[in-house]
Amino acid sequence: MIEPKRKQRKILLLVNLFSAVNDNARIIDGRSAAEEIKSSIAIEVSRMKESIGNVPGLAVILVGRGQDSLAYVRNKIMACHEVGFKFSIAELPENCTEEEVCDALSNYNKDASIHGILVQLPLPQHFDAGKILNVLSLEKDVDGFHTLNIGNLAIQGREPLFIPCTAKGCIELLLRSDVEIVGKRAVVIGRSNIVGLPTFLLLQRHHATVSIVHAYSENPEIIAREADILVAAAGVPNLVRGSWLKPGAVVLDVGINPIEDPESEHGYRLIGDVCFKEAVRIASAVTPVPGGVGPMTVAMLLLNTLEAAKRALHFP
Repeated sequence: MIEPKRKQRKILLLVNLFSAVNDNARIIDGRSAAEEIKSSIAIEVSRMKESIGNVPGLAVILVGRGQDSLAYVRNKIMACHEVGFKFSIAELPENCTEEEVCDALSNYNKDASIHGILVQLPLPQHFDAGKILNVLSLEKDVDGFHTLNIGNLAIQGREPLFIPCTAKGCIELLLRSDVEIVGKRAVVIGRSNIVGLPTFLLLQRHHATVSIVHAYSENPEIIAREADILVAAAGVPNLVRGSWLKPGAVVLDVGINPIEDPESEHGYRLIGDVCFKEAVRIASAVTPVPGGVGPMTVAMLLLNTLEAAKRALHFP
């Protein structure tokens, strides 16, 4: 028979072990980091307005009315209002022509009150996104997707005018969380031009040893389990399970996947590419969905637009 004190100590030990296993990861709060950045941007915008009477201007070209794209655009409009930016939007029907999109781009290229332009992606399948993005003025490419910006990001010794926002936001979260990048093994799951590729390139710039996992990778779970830093950007709900993670890894979940939820106000809820409840038991730090990488992406867009305006207006 176990003595009462020994039994109490045993129960306490089991509780502590359970807590360590089940709630060990630090949650990387992207919302609070984004709010700090937006506050500093708003101060700069006020200083600019008082000094020269101008504010940064951001324009969005939206083709079609996909629910995801509309939600992203709404977030950008709200963020612009919060920091005092001018905002403009060109809405085109899904059956419009490439020429119409390029005309809208050209008009914003010429508009001196607009300092940043983005084409809301993805575009309908019949469009050549590369051709359209190359019409965009390099100096206003605040999404960082122009071939010259991506090319300069890839080449040592070159500096892009703008770094793609999600990749930039991921690195910013790592730096703000005091995560060491230099010399660490990083794995990026997904190789899209929007997230995977730029994140791979930017992690390399910060001297990580980087691998990409994609649809044709053999043994993706084994590759992922080698990562000190794992960035999941595949767009597949709960793809990354606990068994994919190295104990103590830092996990950035870029995925934003709506799944049906009758109990939710909108009939759905958002989950990431990482199984959060399993990741928090194994990782040392992890971003939630929502509230992790997403808010930082918008904050980086605002920061890029502020930089573009300062450059165009020769404002220190």
